[in-house]
Amino acid sequence: MPSTRVAVVDDHQLVRIGLKQIIDSQPDLVWAGEARTGREALALLRSSPCDVLLLDLSLPDMSGLDVLRQIRTHHEPVATLVLSAYPETQYGINVLRAGASGFVSKSADEDELCRAIRAAVRGGRYVSPELAEVLVSGIQGAPGEPRHSVLSEREFQIFCKLAEGRSVSEIAAKLYLSVKTVSTYRTRILEKMGMKTNADITYYAIKNNLLQ
Repeated sequence: MPSTRVAVVDDHQLVRIGLKQIIDSQPDLVWAGEARTGREALALLRSSPCDVLLLDLSLPDMSGLDVLRQIRTHHEPVATLVLSAYPETQYGINVLRAGASGFVSKSADEDELCRAIRAAVRGGRYVSPELAEVLVSGIQGAPGEPRHSVLSEREFQIFCKLAEGRSVSEIAAKLYLSVKTVSTYRTRILEKMGMKTNADITYYAIKNNLLQ
């Protein structure tokens, strides 16, 4: 069976070095390259194909979620595992909705990371026990699920940008949407979350560790 090619996207050099050491220590895994930013990641995938991409959510130039969406659109065969220090119970559901093959906490041990990689390359999805509890809690809005789990993938994307303090016009330009469309999304987000202002969104995001 051919080795699984693994690439990493993270802006911290020490993290990339540590991950390379783990990959190199596994007989069935091979290092396929690294990138520091979202744009570098997309360029890497064009020049050096890989089987599994380990993607940090917080990158200097663009959100990991934005990178994930572009990968899903242009690099369909690549299994993407989100590797992040942010709480998986807060981000995990939306990451899976965005097309990730799994969410692995940076606090996970080496064995868990390798299990996730092997599950992803087989076409499966890796879900930690903690995230599994959230997923099996029932329908959206069931007790135990975070309030933002009721948001669609696009709504959550705009929610995060509003929480960062971005204006409607800035978000529209960034996502190639009309100002009217983003305003409609904002209204829908406030209604679903039971909020009134952008300040409420930012407060909720800070309280729930959603700001990158």
